[in-house]
Amino acid sequence: MASPPKVLVRGAGVAGLVSAVTLALRGAKVTLIESGPKVGSGASWMAGGMLTPWCEAESAPAEVTERSVDSLGWWQANVHDVQANGSLVLAPPRDTAEIARFGRRTSHFETIGPDEIARLEPDLQGRFAKALFFPTEGHLDPREALPALARRLVALGGTLLTDTLAPPDESFDWDVDCTGLNARANLSHLRGVRGEMILLRCPDVTLHRPVRLLHPRIPIYIVPRRNHLFMVGATMIESENDGPMTLRSMSELLNAAWVLHPGFAEAEILDMGTGLRPSYPDNMPLVTQEGRHIFVNGMYRHGYLLSPWLAQQVEHIVFA
Repeated sequence: MASPPKVLVRGAGVAGLVSAVTLALRGAKVTLIESGPKVGSGASWMAGGMLTPWCEAESAPAEVTERSVDSLGWWQANVHDVQANGSLVLAPPRDTAEIARFGRRTSHFETIGPDEIARLEPDLQGRFAKALFFPTEGHLDPREALPALARRLVALGGTLLTDTLAPPDESFDWDVDCTGLNARANLSHLRGVRGEMILLRCPDVTLHRPVRLLHPRIPIYIVPRRNHLFMVGATMIESENDGPMTLRSMSELLNAAWVLHPGFAEAEILDMGTGLRPSYPDNMPLVTQEGRHIFVNGMYRHGYLLSPWLAQQVEHIVFA
C-alpha cells in the first residue's frame, strides 16, 4: 500500500484551513504553517461568514452559485454552531425598487410581506413592507469557525505551526500556497479589493439570520453572532488602499445598522477594520498548479462559500 502523501499548506486563513482539513480527511499527512501568531490573521478573520450562494448570484457569475450550493453542508459537517436560518434581503422605503431588481437576478427565494418579516425577525416588526427570504442559506462566525477548523485538523493527525515563515526541515510531496496577496510574487495578476467591517454589541436588538440592506451604491450586510454581536460590512470596494477606515465609510455602515433598527444607535463599537482581499481580473478564484506547487487564491468575497469546492480541486490534484 502506498504511503499517504505529505502535504505542506501555507497560510491559515479560510482557504488554507479548509484545504488542510479536506486533505487530512482523505488521509494525507498535512502540515499547515502560518506566518502570523494565530489562524485567520488576515482578511478571513474580518469576513462576514455568510453562506449565501443564491444571494451571491445577484452580482457573481453563475459558477459561484454552482460551486457553492454544497458549502453549507460542508461547514455543518466540520464546524459546530453553523446557522442555517436562511437570509433576508431588505431595502429602506426609498429604495424598495432595489428589491425587485435583486429578485430578477436571483432565485430560490420567497417574496414576503410585513407579517412574515415579523415572524422571522420579531425585532423588525412594522419596519419593512417587503423582503426576499432565502430559506436554504446560512452563516457562521469566522472567529469561532477558523479556530474550530484548526482543532479539527489536529484531531485528524495534522500539524499546525504558527509564527512560521519557512517549512519544517523535511520533504513534502506537495506544496499548497493559500497566502492571498502574499503570493503576488508567483501570481502577478492578483489585485487587492478593499473590505471594511465594524463589529457591534447591541443587547437591544436580536436577529436570527444575515440581513442585506440594499443601497444603490454599496449594499451593506448585517450578520448576527453570539451574545448580541453584529458584524456590519460592505460587500466590496474597488480599491487597493489598505489604510484606516474613512469617516464616510464608517458613517455608511453605522447608518445602515440604524436604518435596520433604531436600537443600534446605542450599540457599542467593539472593533473596526479594513483589509485587502485577493482577486484575479475576472473576480473568480482559482486553483492552479505548477509542478508540485498548487496555488489557491482569488477569494476576494466568496472565501467561506467557495473554499470547500476549491479544496476539493486541490484534493483531486493531490490524489490523482
